[in-house]
Amino acid sequence: MKIAFVGKGGSGKTTLSALFCRHLAAFGHPVLAIDADINQHLGTALGLDEDTAPPPMGEHLDEIKDYLRGDNPRIPSAAVMVKTTPPGSGSRLLSVTGDNPLWAQFGLDVAGVTLLATGAFTEDDLGVACFHSKLGSVELLLNHLLDTAGEYVVVDMTAGADAFASGLFTRFDHTFLVCEPTRKGVSVHRQYRGYAADFDITLSVLGNKTTDPDDVAFLRREVGDDLLACFTQSAPVRAMEQGRPFGIGDLEPADLAALAKVHAAVDTTDRDWDRFITQMHDIHLRNATAWANDAIGVDLAGQIDPDFRLVPGLIPVARPTLDTAAAGTV
Repeated sequence: MKIAFVGKGGSGKTTLSALFCRHLAAFGHPVLAIDADINQHLGTALGLDEDTAPPPMGEHLDEIKDYLRGDNPRIPSAAVMVKTTPPGSGSRLLSVTGDNPLWAQFGLDVAGVTLLATGAFTEDDLGVACFHSKLGSVELLLNHLLDTAGEYVVVDMTAGADAFASGLFTRFDHTFLVCEPTRKGVSVHRQYRGYAADFDITLSVLGNKTTDPDDVAFLRREVGDDLLACFTQSAPVRAMEQGRPFGIGDLEPADLAALAKVHAAVDTTDRDWDRFITQMHDIHLRNATAWANDAIGVDLAGQIDPDFRLVPGLIPVARPTLDTAAAGTV
């Protein structure tokens, strides 16, 4: 399952993303975590020190494109590949586990979780680039990722409704919107629910930093049946955020039960590969018409392979390295 955590800035989506990753890893599940927030804090929330981070994917977009396009005849070079370019016959697909050159170069194992990151803004980016140029790496990876049963991909997304500025909001099987029990907290829910209405998005709300039944009642009144579970103002979580030792078993019983409820909701979510690739093609055509055809100089509608479908068994056992892929020897 591909899972997104979204929410207003400061709502705690990074914290809940990390807690859910820790929960899954504690059960021995393969977990791929992606930090796609402009504030890159998922690593520290998973237990890394502040000076340790995975290599930034956003600074290696051409290498990633070169690997993913493989020998797809519809994509002759990385120069004509954009963030929405879908896979087709000859493209290289990714699995969550196993030998994978992209994970080997950009992944970092953190207590059983494979962490990837877009990378933060650099001095060269300031004033001349937007963060969506880095998010293109995440969209491409998700488009080419063939995750299977028992595997989890958890993405800590940008704040608020910013995900709707790209096709990323359609790349998930289940989206969790983190809401504090305040009017500002639930305002993002109305915005997100409105934008997602025409895209068949599976959306659940997670209340966070609740202190009493009145907070839960407020959230239920404001978001209705979208409310799945609530997390408390947790002392162990505060200790974790202060850098003190933390294990998932340190959580209060109510928060452990909330994580179990999130896990159950994910496992009972319907996976619809046909919808996934249909939306992928639709988003690609929207971008092609809006800007990409003019920017690249070709009609990118031709990159869509209408007969290609994502199904188990498409990934070969042996995979080339990034170096051999770039050299054209495979």
